[in-house]
Amino acid sequence: MTASPESKAEGRWRMLALLCLAVVLSFSTWFSANAIAPELKRVWSLSEGSAAWLTNGVQIGFVVGALSASLFNLPDLIRMNRLMAGSALLAGLSNAVMLLEPGPAGAVFCRMVTGFALAGVYPPALKLVSTWFVSGRGLALAGVIGAITAGSSLPHLFRGMSSAVDWHAVVALSSGASLIGAVVFLLFTREGPYPFGKALFDPRQIGRVLKDRNLLLVNGGYLGHMWELYAMWAWLLAYLTAALADGGTGISSEASLLTFVAVASGVVGCFAGGILSDRFGRTATTAGLMIVSGACALTIGFVFDGPFWLLTLVVVVWGISIIGDSAQFSAAVTELADRSYIGTALSLQMGMGFALTIFMIWLMPHLAELLGGWRWTFVLLAVGPIFGAVSMLILRGRPDAVRLAGGRR
Repeated sequence: MTASPESKAEGRWRMLALLCLAVVLSFSTWFSANAIAPELKRVWSLSEGSAAWLTNGVQIGFVVGALSASLFNLPDLIRMNRLMAGSALLAGLSNAVMLLEPGPAGAVFCRMVTGFALAGVYPPALKLVSTWFVSGRGLALAGVIGAITAGSSLPHLFRGMSSAVDWHAVVALSSGASLIGAVVFLLFTREGPYPFGKALFDPRQIGRVLKDRNLLLVNGGYLGHMWELYAMWAWLLAYLTAALADGGTGISSEASLLTFVAVASGVVGCFAGGILSDRFGRTATTAGLMIVSGACALTIGFVFDGPFWLLTLVVVVWGISIIGDSAQFSAAVTELADRSYIGTALSLQMGMGFALTIFMIWLMPHLAELLGGWRWTFVLLAVGPIFGAVSMLILRGRPDAVRLAGGRR
């Protein structure tokens, strides 16, 4: 009698929980510098535009790391739990170098190394969890994306725990968390009974990917999503700090705590997106969530000066909707791409998306300066989800869309 997938993967939910815990801890280093940007700007006399490179350094390092790992197929050469453990260790150590106050140039370099290291956590974590799940894989992948979201929000919680912010403490806590994550990866996670096929990046296949109209539409949706996501995550603290100061209702710690709540609420969005996508279809879910997030980008300027409860409501809804569709674009690629170039298609999608975030993170403070403040700056972010939603709705009308989500499009 053949064993069921569930019996072969006994303990898969425990493994998912441990993997997600380690991902949360290691990804606390992603926005560690962004969370303390107000303090670093004072210490190093940085402009808003210069401070953007503390976040962009991570984005650049991640793009280089992700493409390099895929090009050399590191997850197949090194056991995934060891690769993730070593990567989390490197992320924690490079983040901790910030405690030595290396100055702006040194700090940006450290951030690039941190991003490079986290590229050895993110894609392998998605791949490892896939070796444990056949049924329920969509929910499991949503769990990993939710863990990345929660980890990205942690530095804002660390900063918001005290009104007297010591930026050294925020860096130390996020570095320590990543080191603990490395231990969890190494000692408590392992690959499951369903090995994942190789997903190599082959530059020679880029042309084939770009000629695939279905993938062009999926990538249009993904780029619209990424246009908005990291720019919002990176600059929400600056926006809320300005908003609360303008209304005379808040202090630095309150802006950090609200940023933490907004970003962390995306965990709900990740699970909701996975469930809705499996039930109603990839294109319907992604388009719907992007319409909601785009509406938040358009309306947040109107609640800049309060009331506080309404500002909180908008940023929380935005935090939920802005990330809920993230995993579904990768899922759509695996369902629509030719098997011979799935690896290239996934790597190209991630590379283009994170490259776009570098531009958007750089652009936002310059736009705020041009507009004389942060109030209406986020309106520009609505362009991305509008474009992305249109792309996914066009894909919905194509015959090949029946291959998505078991025919649910």
